[in-house]
Amino acid sequence: MPIGRLVFSQVVDHLPMHTFRRCVRRYAGNHKVKSFSCLDQFLCMAFAQLTYRESLRDIEACLRAQRDKLYHMGIRGGVSRNTLANANKVRDWRIYADFAQSLIKIARPLYADEDLGIDLDNTVYALDASTVDLCLSVFPWALFRSTKSAIKLHTLLDLRGNIPAFIHISDGKLHDVNVLDILIPEPGAFYIMDRGYLDFSRLFAMDQVGAFFVIRAKRNTAYKRRYSNPVSAPASGNGVKCDQTIVLTGINTRTAYPQALRRVKYYDAETGKTFNFLTNNFAIGPQTVADLYRYRWQVELFFKWIKQHLRIKSFFGTTENAVKTQIWIAVSVYVLVAIIRKRLKLEMELYTILQILGLTLFEKTQIDQLLTKPEYRNEDDLMANQLNLFD
Repeated sequence: MPIGRLVFSQVVDHLPMHTFRRCVRRYAGNHKVKSFSCLDQFLCMAFAQLTYRESLRDIEACLRAQRDKLYHMGIRGGVSRNTLANANKVRDWRIYADFAQSLIKIARPLYADEDLGIDLDNTVYALDASTVDLCLSVFPWALFRSTKSAIKLHTLLDLRGNIPAFIHISDGKLHDVNVLDILIPEPGAFYIMDRGYLDFSRLFAMDQVGAFFVIRAKRNTAYKRRYSNPVSAPASGNGVKCDQTIVLTGINTRTAYPQALRRVKYYDAETGKTFNFLTNNFAIGPQTVADLYRYRWQVELFFKWIKQHLRIKSFFGTTENAVKTQIWIAVSVYVLVAIIRKRLKLEMELYTILQILGLTLFEKTQIDQLLTKPEYRNEDDLMANQLNLFD
């Protein structure tokens, strides 16, 4: 029998447990709790995310089948779907939100040197939102329309490493642009946004703190050209068409944003579309402006990835607290896998790491050996006195 620690416990070793305990104390998570602590809840829910469990009954069946290994996984309390459902319902979701943010603070420096493909030292964020549809009769607190409910994941993604730097969970009614009132801009950073976030008063507030933005202009945006910078027209027709300094002339927009803006017009020959970008940065090249907006697609891929490989489209509980708890623990698992990838200096994708971990959590193999040497085979399992049948 192999001697060692479970893969699951080795994964948990990368969690800052002192920070977790501090988050629990902050919101009195273990107050009057006798047997099933917040850590037990977190580990059970993390196990469900890593192995993509379907329901609370599924979690209970899988963990009870490995009852002798629960202690070595760090789970001290008895696993029951009723106990877990009640914990998700009543334990403050902010415990796991704060813990996820602490993991994000660990992960982002690990990916700070990632190459974006452009000559730019600034931090680059992509801001977008994704909607998760829900059943109105089961989730009435998340009313979206008259016939259905929904929640929105408003996410600010650090494009170096695709680590979410900011997440806000709201009901489906909250318009995307309102998140700019919650977001605290970082001076010197670039914020890449689609035209759904085009609100010039909010963009001007971002400009005043020294942050930069790149955003698509709407067709009815009224402006006046002040100056045109020379651009080299490519022979293929694909590329930057114009680079202008403009001022807004709309009745409300010229008051909301009284300073000059930069307009870059770009033609994409592959799609046959023309894009008009607005930015408050006049130092970078016009092609860089277009490239920055092209990288905004990474946040779309992030939403697609977590919806496919983590459990955030169907939920184990129906209350607002249970839903937010499950989402924040899913974010914690995503960031934890990203931390492990960097600490072990792995070249494989997060998807591959997640799949390997999901199949080997109950094995007793060194995690670095498991992920760095997938072709490894234990020689002790071979019989040394096995005769060779063929010469």
